[in-house]
Amino acid sequence: MSFAPSFLLLDLDGTLIDTAPDLAAAANHVLASLGRPAAPMEKIRSFIGNGVRELMRRALALTAEPSEKELDAAMAIFSAYYGEHLHRHSLPYPGVPETLAALHGKTPLVCITNKSAQFTLPLLAHFGMADYFSLILSGDSLPRKKPDPLPLTHAARHFAHQPEEGLLVGDSINDTKAARAAGMPVVCVSYGYRGDMPVANLAADAIIDTMPELLSLLRPEDNYS
Repeated sequence: MSFAPSFLLLDLDGTLIDTAPDLAAAANHVLASLGRPAAPMEKIRSFIGNGVRELMRRALALTAEPSEKELDAAMAIFSAYYGEHLHRHSLPYPGVPETLAALHGKTPLVCITNKSAQFTLPLLAHFGMADYFSLILSGDSLPRKKPDPLPLTHAARHFAHQPEEGLLVGDSINDTKAARAAGMPVVCVSYGYRGDMPVANLAADAIIDTMPELLSLLRPEDNYS
C-alpha cells in the first residue's frame, strides 16, 4: 500500500517522542504530594492519549475517584512539576528526526496532539522539531480534540484540501477514530501508547514498526530520502 498525501499529520506522544517517563514522574510526584501510593510506569503509560488532566484523573482514581476541586489542585502540582521536567527522560523514537528532515519541504507537516500547548511547544523546540511543522495543533488549540475529527478537518481547511487528501500517523485508537470520522487515511506505529489493545485492533490502513518506514509508504516520485 502507498499513499500520496497533500499534507501529513503526526501525533506527538507515543508517535514522535516517548514522553511516558516524564509524564509518569510528574503523575507520581502529585500522588506522593497527596499521600497516595505511586502508580507503575505501565499503568501510567496506558493512561496517555487523552490529555494530562484525564491522565491525572485516572492516576488519582487508582485509589479514590477525585472531585473536580481535588483534580484542579492535583493539576496545579502536575503542571508546575511537568513543566520543569518536560524532557528530563523523554526522547524522540529512533529515526524520527531523520524522517521529519526527509519530509520537510516535500509536503506540509502538522503536529496534532492532545497535549496542551504549554507543553507541546517547548517539547518540540527542545528536540529541534518545531520548525519542521507548518501547523501545530495542541489539545487546547480548538474546542474539541481527538478522537473528535475537528483537528483533522481544521488542518485540511488550513491547507485548502479535503480531509481524504491528508494522512494521519499515530499510535492509538484516538487517532484511528478521528481519522475514520474525518474520512482520512491513517497509519499507526506498532510502538507507542494504546494500553493493552493489540495494534491490529486499531484497524489502521497500514502499520509501521519505525518512523523511517513511513517514507517507503509514500509515493516514490516525491523522493522522500
